[in-house]
Amino acid sequence: MRPEVALPILLPLLSGAISLLFWRSRPMQRFTAVAGNLALLGVALWLLVSVGQEEYVVIQMGGWQAPYGITLVADMLSAVMVVLTGIIGLALSVYSLASTGPGHERFGFYPLMHLLLAGVAGAFLTGDVFNLYVWFEVMLVASFALLILGGEKAQMEGAIKYVTLNLLASVIFLSAVGLLYGMVGTLNMADAAQRLAVAEHQGMVEVLAVMFMVAFGIKAAAFPLFFWLPASYHTPPVAVSALFAGLLTKVGVYALFRFFTLLFDQTLGYTQDLLLWGAALTMVTGVLGAAAQFEFRRILSFHIVSQIGYMILGLALYTPLAIAGGIFAVMHNIVVKTNLFLISGITRRLQGTYELKKMGGLYRERPWLAVAFFLSAFSLAGVPPLSGFFAKFVIVRAGIEAEAYVVTAVALLVGLMTLYSMVKIWNEVFWKSLPEDNLVPAEEVVVGDDSRMVPPSLWLMYLPVAVLALFALLIGVFAEPLMIVMNLIGDQLMNPQGYIDAVLGAEIAVEDAFIDAVEQEEMP
Repeated sequence: MRPEVALPILLPLLSGAISLLFWRSRPMQRFTAVAGNLALLGVALWLLVSVGQEEYVVIQMGGWQAPYGITLVADMLSAVMVVLTGIIGLALSVYSLASTGPGHERFGFYPLMHLLLAGVAGAFLTGDVFNLYVWFEVMLVASFALLILGGEKAQMEGAIKYVTLNLLASVIFLSAVGLLYGMVGTLNMADAAQRLAVAEHQGMVEVLAVMFMVAFGIKAAAFPLFFWLPASYHTPPVAVSALFAGLLTKVGVYALFRFFTLLFDQTLGYTQDLLLWGAALTMVTGVLGAAAQFEFRRILSFHIVSQIGYMILGLALYTPLAIAGGIFAVMHNIVVKTNLFLISGITRRLQGTYELKKMGGLYRERPWLAVAFFLSAFSLAGVPPLSGFFAKFVIVRAGIEAEAYVVTAVALLVGLMTLYSMVKIWNEVFWKSLPEDNLVPAEEVVVGDDSRMVPPSLWLMYLPVAVLALFALLIGVFAEPLMIVMNLIGDQLMNPQGYIDAVLGAEIAVEDAFIDAVEQEEMP
């Protein structure tokens, strides 16, 4: 029994249940949010240590041996993603104590947050395709409820676009799941990987690959069906925006990496070009959309899209170095993108707006906040020696080695355009003087429906921002040892037999592959 694999899912569900039990007690809900996410981070670190020692940690739920039961499996990629989930969950639970109003809390903010975190952890740890679909739907329900929390007009408009495109992705995903089961008779990822490799109709395998690519591409906000994200992520309370920005789209990226290194690695001759040019167009459209915006959160929302392109590019190049660079980009982006949204919430709290033209002067009023923004924003842009530089450097180097010169040039150009957007925010929010028509006393502006927010609680917003900014700095400082972990992830993804053997057992895996090969030879 390996409880460290199941606990990252069970603990958020338990925390959510406790929050519901104490529905009328705000202090208890707040305490449960922080304590529950602290416990989640603890078990995530336990899981990471276990995976570091054993490479793969597997549990068969209910005692049913794979491929007949539900499998939870953690490799280094899953473990790292769960640790990041724990870090972001804890940071947001602390930040929410000061940024989330009583109205939002009364309507279930904390239970929904826990449910969303459970869905994210479940997606990272499941070894079953149908259960991945289930966890995606758990995330969709929780995120939709969080998105409309407060019921403002802008939120409802954004939520309609959000849920419409994500329901389309769910329909495509579920259809692909049914076709996959019809083809190979199993939904266990490891077992399906073996059977797809020797499937008779490889053309149908390519169709399945494209269906999953489209479904996960929508979830990840990749080109061309990404417009639901910048239309919705700037509308909810800032803690919700930060939670979505840090984790939701990364689950779609994770699914792409998992499926196209495990199940559909044999289709790359057909799908690689789609991924490659999809990545390039995702980068370009996202960064151009950001360049045209002058609202803090809308700029950040478009940059979520452009940075997703870098991650997908790492997968599309499909070399160990590129895979490692893509995962490094995922890791650093989760930290810095979450922090940038949290910083936008503080600037809104201090100056009463997200409109850049109405802001200014924060470099002199809050120099430490300017430093935190600088570390996060210029890391996102890839300025050395910050974390984003190393992620982009590895991907660009892998692109040159793969002779993908056009897409690599696009990645470099998008990096410069990202720097332009970050400099624009820096100049408008921090460097220039505050416009005379917006001379709002610091710490007197409130957010959303929370007219009873107490100014001293602002330090609860500062604390997670400072910690995440420090993480962004440390990722750059310790890039070399972190790249060792990323290279290990790349090796595991590029050599999926270890995953298959861990889930099915080496002997069972070899036997099933042999039987399938014999059956294919005997077919007329």
